[in-house]
Amino acid sequence: MGARRLVAVLVTALVAGCAPATAATDEATGPVSARRAPEGSYAVGVRTLTLDPRSARPLPVTIWFPASADGVAAGRFPVVVYSHGLGSRPDLHAGLTTRWAAAGFVVAAPAYPHTRQGAAHFTRADVRNQPADAWRLIRHLGRLDRNSEDPLAGHLDLTSVAAAGHSAGGFTTSGMFSEGHPARLRAGIVIAGGGLPGSFAGPVAPVLFVHGTADAVVPLTVGRAAYGRTPGPAAFLSLLGQDHGAYLTPGHPGFAPVLATTTDFLRWTLYGDRAAGARLPADARTPLTRYEFRPAP
Repeated sequence: MGARRLVAVLVTALVAGCAPATAATDEATGPVSARRAPEGSYAVGVRTLTLDPRSARPLPVTIWFPASADGVAAGRFPVVVYSHGLGSRPDLHAGLTTRWAAAGFVVAAPAYPHTRQGAAHFTRADVRNQPADAWRLIRHLGRLDRNSEDPLAGHLDLTSVAAAGHSAGGFTTSGMFSEGHPARLRAGIVIAGGGLPGSFAGPVAPVLFVHGTADAVVPLTVGRAAYGRTPGPAAFLSLLGQDHGAYLTPGHPGFAPVLATTTDFLRWTLYGDRAAGARLPADARTPLTRYEFRPAP
């Protein structure tokens, strides 16, 4: 499994819109865990490991999790698999992922073997292989949850999993929603990305798209085309006049609505928090953003 390190860091910012879940089911997403969504903010711990280090596709992983003074916070938490873009790495997305963890999610971010920053044999064509890597990570998390000696044991709710990612990671996220994917993949967040061949098949799950209208790397039309292909409930958050991802940087004027919208989307889809779902239009009601929602046919 490779070397591990476990360190707790405090996250002081409260995540917008922490309200209790109001029901154990949701018409759009089906049965969900019958428990309340967190109402406040957790400290955040971070851990690194390498999955299959001696294989042809070793996978370094960064995991952010709700923490307490003794390690992992009490309770079971839904899991978000976060995929980076070309030439990037997980820690460059910590501004967003740590805040999701503070809101009550375990966020696992792989560094893909041939598209990450510093890859020995970099090739963008390898994106098509990354959905399988992400599923390999989910299976490994299941083993950690069952291993009584692992710090994460008993803390991972792998019946409520979301996939999220930026740019090539957004395409990776779409590719996880292929024919035959497990129904426990309950939601997707595609940021500045689009669809891979075979995307958006199998069990229906809500998908949120986030895209800058002036994105010169992945044009807005690509994200809109993927949005149009989703068979279930889908939402589209447009960042007006914005580029490929500056809005993911804390302090940028687009960051607050992106954080609020993505966090409430995860609360709605993974915790069954209907109040969070109802807040989504208000989360995005800023001069910089436009929000659309399309219910399931």
